[in-house]
Amino acid sequence: MSAIKIMPCLDMKDGRVVKGIHFVDLRVAGDPVENARFYQDEGADELAMLDIAATLENRKTRLEWVKAVSEVIQIPLTVGGGINGLDDIEQVLASGASKVSMNSAAVRDPSLVEEASKRFGQERIVVAIDARRNPAMPSGFEIVVSGGTRPVGQDAVEWARRCEELGAGVILPTSMDGDGTLAGYDIPFTRAISDAVQLPVIASGGAGKLEHFYEAVVEGGADVVLAASVFHFRTYSIRQVKAYLKGRGIEVVL
Repeated sequence: MSAIKIMPCLDMKDGRVVKGIHFVDLRVAGDPVENARFYQDEGADELAMLDIAATLENRKTRLEWVKAVSEVIQIPLTVGGGINGLDDIEQVLASGASKVSMNSAAVRDPSLVEEASKRFGQERIVVAIDARRNPAMPSGFEIVVSGGTRPVGQDAVEWARRCEELGAGVILPTSMDGDGTLAGYDIPFTRAISDAVQLPVIASGGAGKLEHFYEAVVEGGADVVLAASVFHFRTYSIRQVKAYLKGRGIEVVL
């Protein structure tokens, strides 16, 4: 196993970093540029920035946010939100992103994943899969799109397999049931995805304790562990998380 990566996530709305619970009840968590610089200095391996209102507001990602953040960091930056076509991807990458994360648009038009992979390279294409529990689905998890507001009646694990076939390079599953709760990652959901694909999987949604990061790797099969609340509100530092994982036998880059 290669070294596990730690990825803070900047959820963006109205130019500020925000964080909610179950995708709602947002509270402000600071300035994106200041946070990005801080997290790189703290030892973050990668950074995510998600324009969480773009799809709901029917607009594209704010490129000025991407440029401002990318200018102050050297670590890889994954940007998502409002990605609807190849031109959007090109503009986001040109603004300084290393990778682009797509969600609703990919569900709506799966060929976008394939075309993007061919044009920009598989390693730059992340497919985010937001899901909630639904026993009517074969895996028990149903895709939700549009910022978690619209279930689509499609199985999340089957969609992950399809994304791999289409040429996605990374899968980013987020459990709506766990998001922002600090109760731990949704391990059954993360594991179902990681067992279904050979791609790197980013665990997301619910980190609240140091052991949650360990569980995401050992029980969930994650290659990258994303967190927001515990870093934004300084519950733990990235150094603390890495030291904890290393102490429990997980390879990390200190």
